Amino acid sequence: HEVGWGAKRIAQEFGCARNTVRRYLREGGVVAYRQPARRTAFDGLDDWLRERFFRHDGNADVIRQELASEHGIVIGLRSVELRVKRWRRELKAQKRATVRFETAPGHQMQIDFGDTRVWIGGERLRVHLFVGTLGYSRRVHIRPSLRERQADWFDGMEGAFLRFSGVPAEVLLDNAKALVEHHDAVTREVRFNARLHAFARYWGFTPRACAPYRARTKGKDERGVAYVKKNAIAGRRFESWAAFEAHLDRWTREIA
Repeated sequence: HEVGWGAKRIAQEFGCARNTVRRYLREGGVVAYRQPARRTAFDGLDDWLRERFFRHDGNADVIRQELASEHGIVIGLRSVELRVKRWRRELKAQKRATVRFETAPGHQMQIDFGDTRVWIGGERLRVHLFVGTLGYSRRVHIRPSLRERQADWFDGMEGAFLRFSGVPAEVLLDNAKALVEHHDAVTREVRFNARLHAFARYWGFTPRACAPYRARTKGKDERGVAYVKKNAIAGRRFESWAAFEAHLDRWTREIA
């Protein structure tokens, strides 16, 4: 340029665009690439996205669905995955940083429901599985049902008390609507259902609710539910509901 070359000739010499040459000349040297700031559908939603990302254990598709239902934003799954990618390392670190929690004999039982599809009498039914796991010994009690109502939670706990010939000091449960009316994730204030309070007083245990969106708080039972699905049920067919219950009872005694 100092010897009189024009932008076109310089561009041909270096194999770049004339606008690039003009920009360098205007700035007096090499100019680093600056990505222009563009508006996106996610603008102003970073705090909301982060909270939902950790709530749903990193499931971007659930976040995509809630963007549509709560904010009217219809967007592709890949776009959501790229936006939340920055938090995946933090989520992985949180999962690895869990401290093993142990309790004394008789102190705690963890309870949960899981559901799966089971072939019974030639029909593939959706079955709900109540699983109660003793914190110290890891002994389990299983009660299958076709629903997940409050009565099914109570029946599952009563069956566990009878199976274990005793009642633990406390029962750690999930924040199911049938049992917990409100649980503040920040203050940890919990309001249990009145019928659960009455049920706990009758049997003499203290109900405890695990932290919201932290299922691993009751990891012994989470693992127990998966164990039942993948070991007791996987790949099996049953002639009747009675045969299914008998199989679970035998599996609990002889395998689990």
